[in-house]
Order: sequence, then structure tokens, then C-alpha cells
Amino acid sequence: MIEIPDELAATQSRFNGAAGRAFVAALPDLAARLLERWGLRPDGPSMYGMCALVLPVVREADGRPAALKLQAVDEETAGEPVALRAWTAAGAGAVELLDHDPESGALLLERLDERRPLSGEADVRKAVKALGSVLARLVAVPAPEGLPTLGGVAERMLAEVPERVGLLADAADRRLLADCAAAVREVAGEPGDRLLHWDLHYDNILAGRADAGRAGEWIALDPKPLAGDPGFELFPALDNLFDADEVVWRFDALTEALGLDRERARAWTLGRVLQNGLWGAEEGEVRLAPDHAEIARRLLGR
Repeated sequence: MIEIPDELAATQSRFNGAAGRAFVAALPDLAARLLERWGLRPDGPSMYGMCALVLPVVREADGRPAALKLQAVDEETAGEPVALRAWTAAGAGAVELLDHDPESGALLLERLDERRPLSGEADVRKAVKALGSVLARLVAVPAPEGLPTLGGVAERMLAEVPERVGLLADAADRRLLADCAAAVREVAGEPGDRLLHWDLHYDNILAGRADAGRAGEWIALDPKPLAGDPGFELFPALDNLFDADEVVWRFDALTEALGLDRERARAWTLGRVLQNGLWGAEEGEVRLAPDHAEIARRLLGR
């Protein structure tokens, strides 16, 4: 038997309703089947996030530590095995995919050092530079065919603007989101073709393990793959470990690390503020998240 964290069950029930509860109920049987099929034995307490349960395991055939990721597959995560294979083939600094079960969406991944997330780096500027180095390697890879595209994301966002911006209670928030939409319109015709992670914050980068030959390496995991412009990747690094006075420094450091045009990157970063604002309005929020609004103001020079 595996332990299902109460927090994972509550999150799945809240956001996915009956489908989420069914996913959680099926986890013990799914884990048992895959442990047997792939010749794995459990090797420590389980870990979890918003949509996945991760079991530390060891492959019995060769004794290699690994991680069995059981996740609820949706539009954002469906392309994860495709992206991980592309990054692995390119040596691009992402977690290695060892096996994949297409029926359930489960992934067998290399084991990283879960005790050492990049978020634990005491010098935040050093963490920003490390993230920029990881991100530069990821976005150097062209996106494989069949992934969701930033062009499609931008088209849907801009179509939603007239209705959802009006749901915000504060006039300054409405103006700010309208300005973000205007910035996206300027670049929407050139959405890009790089393989994007879409959620690269400091907790989604872990240290590599010495027994895997990756000591001293920072490695990305948990992508929500998307084909598009690398400028759309910068927002999580500005928002996570948020510091208003560091927004512009971080933005400049990341655009330099990736070799991006600053104005295009600014427009796509404002696009992430727009995206989050539209999502919030759909969920009944009547104000922009304060840190998101501050990021937009800083990038707009206000």
C-alpha cells in the first residue's frame, strides 16, 4: 500500500471534482501495477505536488534510483514525455525520462536530490543566474510537433479580454491588464517555436545526484510543455521568491542569459500577467494578485 497525502486528495477534489477523486482512488492500484511491470521497489516516503504523486523507487534490475510519477494528465501535462525525450536527446539539462505508461500518463524518471531545490540557495541572485543558465539550455531546443502553441494561447487570451477584464473591481487593475493585452497584441503574430517549460520556478529545479554522474548540475523537472517564444518563460522566476525591488534586475539578468530582445521579452512577460489575471477573473477574483500587478508596473516603468 502507498500513502495518499490528504493535501493531494483535497487539491484534486477541489479543482477536478469527481475526476480528481477518481484519480486519487485509483492511485494505489496503479502504483502496484507499475511497480510490478517495471520491476521497482519503493525506496522512501512519497512526495506530491498539485497534480502528481511521486514515489522514490529503485530498479531491481540494475539498482538505479528512480522516481515514479503518477499524475492526472491534462492539456498542460500531456506533452511532458515528448518534451523530456527531446531535452534528454539534446543534453539540455532536464530530468531524464526512463519509461512512460501512455495509458495512465505515469512517468519513470531519474532520481534527483529532492533535498536540494534551487529555492534553497541562500543567495537569491545566484539562484536567478542558475535558473537562467538552465532555461537557456532548455529553450535552445526546437519544439517537437504536436505540442500546444503560444500562438494558440495568445489567441485565446486576447479573445477573453473584453469580457473578463471588466470583471475586475479596481479601475487601475483593469487599465493594467488592458496594457498587458496591448503588449501581447504587438508580438502575437510571432509566437516562436522553441520548446518551453512554462513553469520554471526555483522549486522546479533540483540538484543532480553524484551516483548518476550529475553532481553539481541543476536540473529542471515538471514541465508544462509549450511551443513558443522564450520570453514567455521569465515570469515564474520573477514571481517565485518575489521581491519587488529585484524584478527589473532579475528580468535583465534572464534576458541577457537567454540572449533575448528585451522589448519582446517584456511583452511576453506581461502576457503571463494577463494570463494569470484572466484565470483569476474566471475563478471569481476581482483584484489582480498584488505581486503580479507589481511585476507589470515595474516592467512598464511605473
